[in-house]
Amino acid sequence: MVKVEAHSLKSLCKIAGVSRSGFYSYIQKSPMITSHEELVIDIFKNKRGKFGIRRLKMEIKRSHGHVFNLKKIVRIKKKFGLETVIRKRSNARLGFKKGEEHKVAANILDRNFNATKAETLLSTDITELRYRNGRRAYLSATKDLRTKEIVNYNVSDGLTVELVTSSLSTYLNSLSKRQKSKILIHSDQGTHYTSFPYRNLLDTHGVIQSMSRKGNCLDNAPIESFFGHLKDEADYKDCKNVKEVRIKIDKYIDYYNNERPQWGLKQKTPAEARVKL
Repeated sequence: MVKVEAHSLKSLCKIAGVSRSGFYSYIQKSPMITSHEELVIDIFKNKRGKFGIRRLKMEIKRSHGHVFNLKKIVRIKKKFGLETVIRKRSNARLGFKKGEEHKVAANILDRNFNATKAETLLSTDITELRYRNGRRAYLSATKDLRTKEIVNYNVSDGLTVELVTSSLSTYLNSLSKRQKSKILIHSDQGTHYTSFPYRNLLDTHGVIQSMSRKGNCLDNAPIESFFGHLKDEADYKDCKNVKEVRIKIDKYIDYYNNERPQWGLKQKTPAEARVKL
């Protein structure tokens, strides 16, 4: 079996005039390949090269019942040039309106993302979703930092205040007064979060508000991480309208909460982590 270095696979496929999928199909037919190698290659190909070693390990265990250590997966990936697609970091930022500093809350969370059993830490933000012909939709989502679960979200074609308040209001109304008293919700300093309707909603339900420092996206890293995974994995870019985008996002968040295991949750899904808590 010819060993192919990861960095040269793309150029070799181009020279040979074959696609990566064609290359993977070829090596899977080789009599020298082991069943374990074939399994890793097959999963990697089906996930469009977006699974790293931890995601591969969890998928192999949950879907196929095999336990591979990380070093073994690293060796197989290196042997067959399985180079994981690295997500590009987005530089897009939704606007902060000058002159609203007096409405900004303190950074109470201060990157302390590990919640205790006595509190509920929520991370919320808005992201832009570009789909067919350059159209734009917007997703507002809130993530529970204990379970990593998306507890509320909304998709719209406009950046209105209702984008963030409507689904959050529904979520808060579903909780008891005692549950709401334990919530701290963290956001950036965007105009939606400094607005009176949003701040009034939190005050009405007795929820503590926290905000990132200006220009520092790391202060709200958990929800940014979710948006990155969604844009990598959700199939919404060919949608014809915002209604279709909403259906795709509904499907992905259901998958994210109930089927997608996370390394930081001891390979459990957010739903499984919630049940345990």
